[in-house]
Amino acid sequence: MKKFIETIKNIWSIEDLRNRILTTLLLVLIYRVGSYIALPGIDANALTNFEKNSNQGILGLVNMFAGGSFSRASIFALGIMPYISASIAIQLLTIAVPYFQKLQKEGESGRKKINQYTRILTVLVTGFQASAYVAYLRNQSGGAIIPEYGTFFFWLSTTIVLTAGTLFVMWLGEKITDKGIGNGTSIIIMMGILARLPQAIIAEFSSKVAGSGGPILFLIEIAVFIMITVGLILLVQGTRKIPVNYAKRIVGNKQYGGVRQFIPLKVNAAGVMPIIFAQAIMFIPATAIGFATNSESASGFVRIFSDHTNGWYNLIYAVLVIVFTYFYTALIFNPTQMADEMKRNNGFVPGVKPGKATADYIGAVMDRITLPGAFFLALVGIMPGLAAAFKVNSNFATFFGGTSLLIMVGVILDTLQQIESQLLMRHYDGLMSTGRIKGRTAPANA
Repeated sequence: MKKFIETIKNIWSIEDLRNRILTTLLLVLIYRVGSYIALPGIDANALTNFEKNSNQGILGLVNMFAGGSFSRASIFALGIMPYISASIAIQLLTIAVPYFQKLQKEGESGRKKINQYTRILTVLVTGFQASAYVAYLRNQSGGAIIPEYGTFFFWLSTTIVLTAGTLFVMWLGEKITDKGIGNGTSIIIMMGILARLPQAIIAEFSSKVAGSGGPILFLIEIAVFIMITVGLILLVQGTRKIPVNYAKRIVGNKQYGGVRQFIPLKVNAAGVMPIIFAQAIMFIPATAIGFATNSESASGFVRIFSDHTNGWYNLIYAVLVIVFTYFYTALIFNPTQMADEMKRNNGFVPGVKPGKATADYIGAVMDRITLPGAFFLALVGIMPGLAAAFKVNSNFATFFGGTSLLIMVGVILDTLQQIESQLLMRHYDGLMSTGRIKGRTAPANA
C-alpha cells in the first residue's frame, strides 16, 4: 500500500502526466454522458423490448463496443465501430493495393493521406449503418418513435445525428491519443465495456443469492474470473525473443555496432481481431437462414448457430478463431521485410545466414509460437459460452473471456505501460517493484 501511495504521488507530481490523465478522464466523461442522450424523436421510456433484442448476436457485440448506446438509441448509438471498420478496410488495402502501399512508405505525408481516406470511408460507412439502424429501430420498436416527426424527417435527422455522433466520438479518440494517455479509440471502447461490469456483477450476485447457489458459488465464479484474467495477461504479455547481433563498424575514430539486441515476437500478435472476425462469421448463417425464426423453436443447423452454449457452436467457433489467428498474423507480420532491414543494418541472427534463411527462420519461429497462442485464444473466445452453459448470468458471462476481457486487459496494460514510461523517463520508479510492464508493443524491426 505504501508503494502504491508513493506511485500515485509521483504520477500527480508530474504536471504533464497529470494533465494528460485529467484530459483523458474529462473526454471519457463527455463520451459517457453523450451515450445517455436519446436521439431526437425517440421516447426513451418505450425502448424496453428494443434494449433486450439489441443485446443478442452480433448486435450485442456492437452494443458492447458502443458502451450500451446502441440499445439506448443514443446519439452515439453506432459508437466508434464505423471508424474501426473503415480503419480495418484501409489497413487491408495497404497490403493489397500498390497505391496504398506507396502511401504507407511516404512517411508523415502518406500517413495524413491514409487518415483522410479513413475519415471519408468512416462517413460513408456510418451513413449506411445509420440508415440500417433506423430501419431496425422501426422494426423492433416503432412505438418509441414520436409520430409527429414524420417518416422521412426522422430518417434524415437520425442519419445526420448518428453520423455526426460517430465523427465526434472519433474526434474524442484522436484527442485522447494526442492530448491524453493511451490509445484514444481503444480507451473509448474499453470504457464502454468496463461500464457494464459493476451492473453485471451485481446482477450475478443477486441471482446466486436468490437461487440455490448462494454466495459460495458466486465467490467461486469470481475466483475463476480472476484466474482467466491472469491467464489472459500472460497471453497478451507473452513474447519470444530472437537474439540479433550487429557487426562492428568503425567510422572515423568511433565504433558502431558490436552489440546484441532482441526481436520480441508476440505470442498473440493478432490481438482481438480473430475473435471479432469469428463472431461475425458465426452470425451470418443464423442471419441468412433463420433470423426470423424463434431460437426456441429452431432446430438443426439454425439452432447450432443461434445458441452460443451449443457444443457444435463452440467447436466451430474455436476452429474459426484458430484459422483467423494465423490469417491475421500473416497479414500484419512480414518476416521478409524484417530480414531485409536486419541485413541493411549489418544485423544477423547467430547461426543463421542473412537474407532468405533469416526470413524463413523468423517465420518458422512465429508459426510455432502462434499455435499455442491460437489455441489459448480460441479457449478464451468460447469461455463466455461455457460460462453461460454453467448457468452464469448472460451479462456477467461475457466478461469470462471473448472480446470484452481481451480488450480490457490489452488496453489497461498498454495504458499502464505508457504511464510507466513517463515515470521512468523522469527518473521515478516504475509501477511495479520488480520488472517492467511490457505492454502491447509490436515486434521491433531490427
